[in-house]
Amino acid sequence: MFGIENYLGFILAAILLNLTPGTDSVYIITRSISQGQKAGLYSVLGITSGSLIHTLLASLGLSVLLASSPVAFMIVKYIGAAYLCYLGLKMLLNKPSNSIANSLSKDKIIGNQYKVDNWQIYKQGVLTNVFNPKVALFFIAFFPQFIDANYAYGMVSFLVLGLTFASTGFIWCSCLALLAARFSKKLRENPSVETILNKISGVVFIGLGIKLLTEKA
Repeated sequence: MFGIENYLGFILAAILLNLTPGTDSVYIITRSISQGQKAGLYSVLGITSGSLIHTLLASLGLSVLLASSPVAFMIVKYIGAAYLCYLGLKMLLNKPSNSIANSLSKDKIIGNQYKVDNWQIYKQGVLTNVFNPKVALFFIAFFPQFIDANYAYGMVSFLVLGLTFASTGFIWCSCLALLAARFSKKLRENPSVETILNKISGVVFIGLGIKLLTEKA
């Protein structure tokens, strides 16, 4: 089907890989704990959208260029690391008056204030995933193992596998976001605890950025 070999095996492998903790999982859990269920789910949507973008790029062959060009790889890597550090610093320097509790209060008065915040969280999730070159390299290294080399429409095969991988990832990451948000709900009702969680989240994001920057290709 669509030039895909051992599709069930791919689904099983995709599930196991999604269960493995990584940058995306930590990002989603951190958002969920510090900012609640809705923020966590918007992060999931952002990460999933990033995976779909990687799928499209890989199917078009652009990811191959990234893999074959050390300069391109390093540029994307530095951008991704810098962006994660930027998010971390932003959360560390955020004043208590800009807390989630206050944002929710404003939302009751200013209709679309919270929607804007959710949109920002979604975009940050997309950028966090897209500017991780490891994801691109993973796609072009893993997907071809399940594609028939003689199939004339390899792009279609890539897209089907990418959608499958993104779907399994979406389900798992949504569970992570819901569980993390539920766990931290009562803690976040206390403004002082919420502030501490935001600071911890900032440190985690900076750590992820440094980890991405220091990882070997």
